[in-house]
Amino acid sequence: MLLETDSLQLLGEALGTLDEGFATLPGFERVVPGRARMVEVISEVAGRLRDNYPYFHPLYAGQMLKPPHPIARAAYALATWINPNNHALDGGRASSAMEKEAVAEIAGMFGWRTHLGHLCGGGTMANLEALWVAGQLQPGKKVVASEQAHYTHQRISGVLGLDSAPVPCDGRGRMDAHALERMLKAGDVGCVVATVGTTGTGAVDALPLLFPLRERYGFRLHVDAAYGGYFTLASNLTPEARATYDLIGQADSIVIDPHKHGLQPYGCGCVLFRDPSVGALYKHESPSTYFTSSDLHLGEISLECSRPGASAVALWATQRLLPLLPGGEFALLLEACREAALALFQRLQADPRWMAPLAPELDILVWAPRSPSVRRSSELSQRVFDAAARRNLHLALTRLPARFFTAANPRLEPDRDTVLCLRSVLMKPEHRSWTDRVWETLSQAAQEAIGA
Repeated sequence: MLLETDSLQLLGEALGTLDEGFATLPGFERVVPGRARMVEVISEVAGRLRDNYPYFHPLYAGQMLKPPHPIARAAYALATWINPNNHALDGGRASSAMEKEAVAEIAGMFGWRTHLGHLCGGGTMANLEALWVAGQLQPGKKVVASEQAHYTHQRISGVLGLDSAPVPCDGRGRMDAHALERMLKAGDVGCVVATVGTTGTGAVDALPLLFPLRERYGFRLHVDAAYGGYFTLASNLTPEARATYDLIGQADSIVIDPHKHGLQPYGCGCVLFRDPSVGALYKHESPSTYFTSSDLHLGEISLECSRPGASAVALWATQRLLPLLPGGEFALLLEACREAALALFQRLQADPRWMAPLAPELDILVWAPRSPSVRRSSELSQRVFDAAARRNLHLALTRLPARFFTAANPRLEPDRDTVLCLRSVLMKPEHRSWTDRVWETLSQAAQEAIGA
């Protein structure tokens, strides 16, 4: 069986333990509407879910989809029998405590002993909170992020009524610090978003170049590490990337997504603030919910109200099993993903059929078929993508500036501004041992699609 099922036994045993905790309550008969048809419906659900790509399999390398750890699945399901709400302690007493502990451990990865932070629905909501705080502290000023940053920053800025602008990138997909400084001289930038792991190429903006600019121009520096944040634990980064990771703790705010490399089910994002006093910006009264405890209710430091306590329980259990430590088992899993990307990159570089101009900084890799023109290369990328999918190798397609490719391939005719290129996200540790199979299948797809 390809799908993991051992955690089902764990869940059954844990439910017994949980049930014992309520043994002093009087018994009652639970009304379950539709009980007679449950088997029929769940069978139908399983059938419908088969209409999906095999996200859990090593031959799936398309989007940022990583299977939750079995302990996360079991802990999440266990918590749903209680269904706690981590908005207020009244609705999620144990799960709120577990959220605070788990978030503190994430903050500790970046050297923060004091912080303000919480979980949220994902990176979009987490970034919204960070930019909302920036807008409150720098009213009337704009938000800037690199042109390769996630589109959510521009969208969020619009929702918040903040002006925004893209910062040009260098030839490696990172924010161009010189271009940023030219923008800063106008004096109207309140927040700079640095991306640590862009979704397109996995590029890591160079924080050593940005902090001196913060000292000079006084903007807030927000680090969107939704994808790449956990790689701070990895030992096989380049010295340049390592220099950035070592400085993340100096940012004003950080976003990281446990539902990406943190082995969690969707949706589980996390926002962190270095200065806990920003919590005053969230202050509000809610006498109908905050009444049984004078301790901090997580809803008092969150724009979201109801939030699943199950997410916190799953995250706490995973970090209990796999501590966030350099050299630990969790860190080794991340290193395996990066090793897989490096191995595939080396093969692509050595093969005349392909153009792979950007060495992966994390575990995301982009490449395109070598061709006389950008237009033709883009057409061939689509054909290879389709041929690979027919062989159960699922990649992604992305459009990148043609200059990313023409700089390393001067004979490539830039007859279009962007290249449609192939992209792989090798975020499963199993990808390291599947590199040969991925390469073999890609080569077969290329033979069919481009005759090479």
